[in-house]
Amino acid sequence: MADGDHYGFTHLRTELRSRILHVTLDRPARRNAISPEMHAEFTPLFRRIATDDQVDVVVVTGAGDKAFCVGADFSGMDAKLAEGYPDGNPELLEGSAALVRAQLAVPQPVIAAINGDALGLGATLALFCDVTFLADTARIGDPHVNAGLVAGDGGAILWPLLLGVNRGKEYLMTGDLMSAEEALRYGLVNHVCPTAEVLGRATALAERLAAGPQVALRFNKRLANTDLNDRVNRLLDTSLALEAMTFTTADHREAVTAFLERRPPRFGARPAPTAAGEHPAPAPEGARP
Repeated sequence: MADGDHYGFTHLRTELRSRILHVTLDRPARRNAISPEMHAEFTPLFRRIATDDQVDVVVVTGAGDKAFCVGADFSGMDAKLAEGYPDGNPELLEGSAALVRAQLAVPQPVIAAINGDALGLGATLALFCDVTFLADTARIGDPHVNAGLVAGDGGAILWPLLLGVNRGKEYLMTGDLMSAEEALRYGLVNHVCPTAEVLGRATALAERLAAGPQVALRFNKRLANTDLNDRVNRLLDTSLALEAMTFTTADHREAVTAFLERRPPRFGARPAPTAAGEHPAPAPEGARP
């Protein structure tokens, strides 16, 4: 029997059943896109899990049948561009860094039941889990670059690590989405199965792990994550700082404008010729962001 909502968050449903915590990203009308309010709930969620003696295993999935999580919610980005960001961009440089570190600090096994598309931060949250089950109809990718942004909140750390440097760079530079078959072939995810079976398969593994020796399980996870934690400690702050810089670029502004106008973005636009066959003098070195 479910114990009801275990923690009482607004955008993250939490149900505890037989020492397995089921976490559901709960904005199905927005394909579980991450609003600032939802983003603010992730760090306290992971911190509470880490100290919860009632939880042996965690299963994370998305509400509805359209997506696991399509990343950050673009609504409101035009207002952000008009208003600017607070000094030091604490939402990104502090909030996003805390989220990644809180997720990695969870000692219990965390299983992702990726029931639909997982994009951007949604893919990052899934891939920072310990075991991943992906629906055979789902796509996964980190298209930050299509918004003129660095994949600073974890993608630039995970994709080269999981895919190999050159293939990881290719997907980060193109923003292409990977099919479930490709994700399995390249070793990005552990398992691919029919959409209707994803949650059941993830839960079956969770039940097996919950019945196992908990100290040994957690120590194996800790040892296996040593290199990942080292990579996060070396790269996360820099990657977030570089992402913060790209929020101020003309390319990001163009991406947001194109999104709102429902057209493809035109990156790197150059000034129009001043007269037939004439072009303005190039900008001084370093003038372009």
